[in-house]
Amino acid sequence: MADVERSVRGDAAADPGARAAVVRAVLWMVVGVLAVRQVAVVLRRPPGERLTDLETWTGATGVLHIAGSLYDPGRFTGTPFAGLVLRPLTVSAEQALGVVWTFGSLLLVVALGFVVVRALPAPVSRRTAFLAAPVAITLLMVSLPVRTTLHLGQTSILPVLLVLLACFAVRGERLPGVLTGVAAALQPAVLLFAVLFWLTGRRRAAVSGGATFAVCTALAWAVMPRDSWAYWVHHLAGAGLGARPDSLANQSLHGALLRFGLQGPAEIALFLVLAAVVTVLGLRRAARYARDGQLLLAVAVTGCVAVAVSPTAWQHQLLWVLLAVVGRAGTRASDRLVWPAVVVLVLTLPGKMLLPNVGVVLPVRDNVLLIAALGAACAVPFLSRTSPHWQRPVPTDYAKPVPARFAWVPLLPVWRRVLSRPNLLLELLLIRVVYSAYAKVRLAATAGRSTAEEHGGQIHAAEQWLHIDIEHWANHTVVAIPWLRDFFDYYYSTFHFIVPLAILGVLYVRRPSDYRWARSTIGFATVLALLGFWLYPLAPPRLMPGLGFIDTVHGVQDLDSPDFGALTAVTNQYAAMPSLHFGWSLWCGVVILLLAPKVWMKVLGLLHPLFTVSAIVATGNHWVLDAVGGAAVVGAGFGLTYVLAGPRRLRAAGDGDDDVDTADGAAGTGVRPDREERAPAGGPVPEPAGKA
Repeated sequence: MADVERSVRGDAAADPGARAAVVRAVLWMVVGVLAVRQVAVVLRRPPGERLTDLETWTGATGVLHIAGSLYDPGRFTGTPFAGLVLRPLTVSAEQALGVVWTFGSLLLVVALGFVVVRALPAPVSRRTAFLAAPVAITLLMVSLPVRTTLHLGQTSILPVLLVLLACFAVRGERLPGVLTGVAAALQPAVLLFAVLFWLTGRRRAAVSGGATFAVCTALAWAVMPRDSWAYWVHHLAGAGLGARPDSLANQSLHGALLRFGLQGPAEIALFLVLAAVVTVLGLRRAARYARDGQLLLAVAVTGCVAVAVSPTAWQHQLLWVLLAVVGRAGTRASDRLVWPAVVVLVLTLPGKMLLPNVGVVLPVRDNVLLIAALGAACAVPFLSRTSPHWQRPVPTDYAKPVPARFAWVPLLPVWRRVLSRPNLLLELLLIRVVYSAYAKVRLAATAGRSTAEEHGGQIHAAEQWLHIDIEHWANHTVVAIPWLRDFFDYYYSTFHFIVPLAILGVLYVRRPSDYRWARSTIGFATVLALLGFWLYPLAPPRLMPGLGFIDTVHGVQDLDSPDFGALTAVTNQYAAMPSLHFGWSLWCGVVILLLAPKVWMKVLGLLHPLFTVSAIVATGNHWVLDAVGGAAVVGAGFGLTYVLAGPRRLRAAGDGDDDVDTADGAAGTGVRPDREERAPAGGPVPEPAGKA
């Protein structure tokens, strides 16, 4: 492996510098941690919940054995040839098999990562060559296909590795075809790579690949005729094995059509037509990229075609989609990372984290892996190596910052203010992912009811000592005035998300530079709030027994029951300190105060945190000190952004050392609201050509 890595890096990466060496060491540590974690996750699972496909053969003695057909239990989904390959494992004890299988799979992932790095299209920069191997292996380990493969005990990594070895590690024509044929015997859709060989002029490799597939399949027929009949005939090449074909686990065109409600001959006919179209378009694109010198991208595109047109494409078979991350799409440097980021997010996170549970986006969320595969196969306009933008994308415009009051600010000088808008698709995707992670951590950050109520008593006592315990008076006063109660209930439930999203939307359209600054501040504040939820679980006034608060928003709660209320199962009701209801509203007020061009807008913006703090106290959902905590994390968010990135203000266009406050309008920065990439004279300093 070390020799392979040296061959990948070459002489250009021999002296990458101390900083790159430290980064590389950290990345290899991450790889090691991930490997240990994957082994621990698999081996900690009780029997029956790990290596479930292999445990189809586990007998009462804890030793694997083949009794009857592979497909009788309905859990094994591999080909008969895969069963034949796994037959030697039937002499292994179950525990030993789990250890050996998991370590062996991880070694295959490492080998796959090195081969992928070796296959990167030239020229490769020194930094990329030096860091590519640990980055590639990390992405592979955290991807859903690899994690699922380790859990199920599948052979899905092996076909991918065999194809990559056939394309990049062995010479001649016959041996690459043999390796591809063996891979196709394990995963039949991989036989499409023989077609790719044919289209790129490697006809002997194509013929030997098809012949090897036929020989391996015939061998499995001879040794296991009953299983072969069950797989190829009874289950239509495995289409009837495993979960229901219309389940979300089947990310193929066939599965998507079934989920849309199509069935019978009409669905089969439409599937065959769509599969033919995707195959023709995808393989033509793959052949073009192969002739262009992007063979790894051609392999990824062909694999994505195989995923889409296979009758069943389970999650552990979708590793081909991750390889498409090597494609370069976009002529601007600011767009160059959009496609890789989308691929990595789709292949590492479940669909529920990528898109909300809203009816209009459910078809996209349920088929997001298929959509990514179809995009790579047929739609994404990957650049040719002959394109002038292949090595030199249109540079990004960076603003020249105003000098900070302190010489050590900013701490991260590489964090430069970009004047153009970020890609909308990627921005929405990242916002959704961050919010999903926030919601999951918030839900998990609880130490139990007794601890939360104890902390609630501490907060109540502190407020009494400070003479600011106005929650009970405000709560009962509002309850006695129906219209005021309805107003605060509505304000509490409605404006928490609407106002921040509206501000971000306006800034994205009108003030892209300030949008990035504002987004960073609220992001830091939210992360700091999560630490508060985790370290100090706190019961809000409405959930404190014996204090007489009335829950005006959620209704009466049975405080004698540990599972009071319907919200207990879906949200952490003890995440009260700090109050992000008030924190986000204060962020809105500060942003409007700084950036709004009219005085009446600034005044209106300051009313939002005033109404919000009144609502959270009057409805019994927060203590007064929770609002203080919310203000503290928001202040820290603004401070962190200042320390790391420097002042919000930018230099005016055409001015030497004079600076302006961007609150005076986009025109004050010399930047038109609709500007994209071209910098005004004397304004932002563009990035050097060729730097992504």
